[in-house]
Amino acid sequence: MTGLEIAGIGTALPAHSISQQAASVFAASCVKSEEEEQRNLPALIQALYRRAGVKQRHSVLLESSSDGEATAERFYRFAATAGDRGPSTAERMLRYEQEAPPLAAQAATAAIEQSGISPQQITHLITVSCSGFSAPGFDLLLIEQLGLPAAVARTHVGFMGCHGALNGLRVAHAFAAADPSAVVLVCAVELCTLHHQYGWDPQKIVANSLFADGAAAVVGRAAEVTTQSAGKTVSSAPRTIVGSASQVIHGTRDMMTWNIRDAGFEMTLSPEVPRIITEHLPSALAAFLDRHRLQISDIPSWGIHPGGPRILAAAAEAIGLTEQQLEPSLGILQRCGNMSSPTVLFILQEHLRRNATGPCVLLGFGPGLNVEMCLLR
Repeated sequence: MTGLEIAGIGTALPAHSISQQAASVFAASCVKSEEEEQRNLPALIQALYRRAGVKQRHSVLLESSSDGEATAERFYRFAATAGDRGPSTAERMLRYEQEAPPLAAQAATAAIEQSGISPQQITHLITVSCSGFSAPGFDLLLIEQLGLPAAVARTHVGFMGCHGALNGLRVAHAFAAADPSAVVLVCAVELCTLHHQYGWDPQKIVANSLFADGAAAVVGRAAEVTTQSAGKTVSSAPRTIVGSASQVIHGTRDMMTWNIRDAGFEMTLSPEVPRIITEHLPSALAAFLDRHRLQISDIPSWGIHPGGPRILAAAAEAIGLTEQQLEPSLGILQRCGNMSSPTVLFILQEHLRRNATGPCVLLGFGPGLNVEMCLLR
C-alpha cells in the first residue's frame, strides 16, 4: 500500500486579531433596523457571539489588534439603512486578490522549510479555497514567489467549503500513489471575514460569529505502508495518510449552503445540522474504518473541523469522544475561529506538535450535507 507521508506542515494567520467581544460590537454596527428593534439588537448579537465558542479571530482587514476594545478597519462601514448590505462582491474579490497570495505563501514557505525539500523538487501543486476567485490565481503567484518549477502540475480544489483541504489531501495521495517520485504541495487559504453579512438574520449572524482568516500547507510524498506499520496502534505521531472517504447525507441539500450573492458569499447553517451529524456520522465512520480493519474505538486521535461548538458536541456524542480527544479542535476554534478549509490542517499540526498517538482521523463537514474522512497512521 502506498501512503502520503507528510514531510512538512505550515500555517499562517493575518498579523492582527480581534476579540470576540470587540467583534460583536462591530457586528452590531452592520445591522440597522426600526428604532425600537435597534435597541435590542446589540444584546442579541452579543449573545449569539458568546455562544460561538470563539475567543479571538484573525482578519486581513484589521489594521490593529484588540483585547476587548474596538479595533481599526476601514473596509466595512456602519449600516446606513435597513437595506444596506455593505461592500459589493467585486470590492470583496479585489481585496481577496490582494491578500490571499501573501498569506498562502507564508504557510507554504513554512511547510517547505520544515520538509527540508527544495522548492524545485515539488512536482505537483494543489491549491484550495472557497472564499475567493481570480485568474491567474494564487497558485501562479506561489510558483513565482516560492521558486517552484514552471512545469509543476497545478490542480485547484475550489468552492468545496470547510472540508476542502481534505479533498486536497485525497488528490495529493492519489498523485503520490500513481507516481512514487511525486512531491506534492497542498496549500489552502481562506479569507472568510471578507464575507461578513449585514442585516438581521440569525443564521447569518451565527456565521459571522464563527468565521476567520488563515492559511495552511502540507508537503507530502509517497511512502510504503507495510502490514506491520498498518497495525492498530502507532506510538509515533501519525504522519502518513493511508485512506480517505466521502459520504453524502441524502435529503440534507439545504442544511448548509455557501452561495455567491451581490454583497459577498452568503452562508446558511441549519440548526438541524448537529442532529443530522449525530444520527449519520457513526455509520459513515464505521464503514470507512472497516475498510482499514479498524473500529472507532481503535482511534485515539481525532481532528474534527470545528464548524461551531454544537457541531463539535454532536460529533463527540456520535463518536463517544472524551474531552481530551476533543480539545485540539476546541482549542483551535477558541484561538483562531473557523477558518474554513485550512482549519483541519491547523488541528493536524497541533497533533504533530504534541506527538499524538495514531491512528488519527480527520473529519470535515460541508455543503451537501457531506462528510469527508481521512485516516493517518
